[in-house]
Amino acid sequence: MTGFSRVLTVGLLVVAAVLGGLLLFRQGQSPALGGEALDTPLPLPALALVDDRAQPTTLAATDGRLRLVFYGFVRCPDVCPATLASLKNTLATLPDDQRGRVQVQFITVDPAHDTAPVVRAYLERFDPAFTGLTGEAATIDEAARVMFVANVKPPLASADHGTDHSAHMGGAAQAGDGAANAQAAGASAAVAARMHGDQVSVVDGQGRFVRVYGNEAVVNGKLDRDLPRLIREYAN
Repeated sequence: MTGFSRVLTVGLLVVAAVLGGLLLFRQGQSPALGGEALDTPLPLPALALVDDRAQPTTLAATDGRLRLVFYGFVRCPDVCPATLASLKNTLATLPDDQRGRVQVQFITVDPAHDTAPVVRAYLERFDPAFTGLTGEAATIDEAARVMFVANVKPPLASADHGTDHSAHMGGAAQAGDGAANAQAAGASAAVAARMHGDQVSVVDGQGRFVRVYGNEAVVNGKLDRDLPRLIREYAN
């Protein structure tokens, strides 16, 4: 082998080693997190709210756990129960040590109906470890605004749309009572017409809003995949 050939062979081996190292490095890297990260973590304001045990608290209150925050309402017919069920399944996949570092927090956008006992009873249907917040409507509206959550009241909100919601109670209104059925249908339409954001917001252990996952990312498993890493990066 000539001197040139030896040099060429050594050079090729060096290149191969470098490329092999880069490949191993890339394989060892974690995939990018899903959802959308805020450019700058947003410290949540200390808005006065009430938890599902009827104890005063604030939006900013934290115990160091990672929070997965979802805005919804108890009489929501579809998105809210589906999202909470998905979050229940997500947490069920975690080992105990990781699960203890995560808090799922439901914040009602219908505080006139969703009192602390109502929220507590609702969350028990999914996971007793889930927590909830309610409070004054104006405060809830501000909390939603701060976290970029849409919260549009139904057109009939000026009426007491929550008084009769028998359409959500297994047909409690009698089939032959046309007036009662019409009233129930109107109440049901008003409740269903409430529009709110369906995203899950990630709040770190310092009470800072850091990332948001759209509903699709929650139900298609991206949040499941990311949660262990979110815990490592954001829980205290």
